[in-house]
Amino acid sequence: MTSVPPQNTAHARALILQHGWNTTSYQLLNPGFTHWFSPTYDALVGYVSVAGTRVVGGAPVCATELLPAVTAEFECAAARAGERVCYFAAEERLESIYRTSTRHARMRLGAQPMWDPHAWSGLVAGHASVRAQCNRARNKGVVVTQWTSARADHHPALESCLHQWLAQRALPPLHFLIEPDTLGVLDDRAVFVAEHGDTVVGFLVASPIATRHGWLIEQFVRAPHAPNGTVELMLDTAMRWMADIGASYATLGLAPLSTRAGPITTSADPLWLRAALSWVRAHGRRFYNFDGLDAFKAKYRPMAWEPVFAIATEPRISPHTLYAIAAAFTQGRPAAVVARGLVWAVQREWHWLTER
Repeated sequence: MTSVPPQNTAHARALILQHGWNTTSYQLLNPGFTHWFSPTYDALVGYVSVAGTRVVGGAPVCATELLPAVTAEFECAAARAGERVCYFAAEERLESIYRTSTRHARMRLGAQPMWDPHAWSGLVAGHASVRAQCNRARNKGVVVTQWTSARADHHPALESCLHQWLAQRALPPLHFLIEPDTLGVLDDRAVFVAEHGDTVVGFLVASPIATRHGWLIEQFVRAPHAPNGTVELMLDTAMRWMADIGASYATLGLAPLSTRAGPITTSADPLWLRAALSWVRAHGRRFYNFDGLDAFKAKYRPMAWEPVFAIATEPRISPHTLYAIAAAFTQGRPAAVVARGLVWAVQREWHWLTER
């Protein structure tokens, strides 16, 4: 395989728009990814290299029939460089290849909800809570419109809204597949902006999933002062637009540790892994509200939940692989990010105690 400099994104984009199947495929154009191409330039893998591991964003982008050969060659290239491989947020198409492999370990990460946008209007008509939230935002004067990519590109009002949203969070901005800085990579994305009077109070970014005629709603940003129902109104507007353009698939992406598509761990998994994930589910809400995110996505009554996996080039998932995944999201600084999250949690609890 031939390695191509990461700044060569034009061909990567072309491949993604031709062969993108994994939900995360368009996110490989986000900042931070290294792009690896096949010798004939008909396949792409986007990854970050951390802790001796190439953590892949989802799966290779290529024609379905090429997938086994592409993964084999990419893994050989990684091995020659002295690195392991972990496919993070892999879906059924890649997982089916490795389901019986003794050289690859699989781990469920959670589940992602999916909808047919054509059924959305009927869903809202029968869902009093979502309908009421949309009406609440409209009655407060919130208006949601689609902005062109050229208009939204680094727009100061959107960037200000993003910074306000990030400032409310326990952890510093994470990256990899939850990169917050997408306002400079909007070429094929759809952007819906909520305005209250002359003020931007939120925006939604959706990314294309080319071969599934679908969209990943990648990012919800809501200003602290946004009226209630703003998020629901943005989602409703985006879903109806998707139906109008003929899309047949929409998802809000991974709900980490969700069991809605099956158990996260089984008795066949190492005891340390089962214990670690149980602890994260029980105590990780100090840093990341797993249950809240799961409930938020479930309240829109998805048509189905699809399992999402991590697949690693090792017989069993190891602590090293989990560390590499954490390092991919934190740009190689998981300990520093957790420490900052702990400080934030302590400060918040102290403030709550002193204000009682």
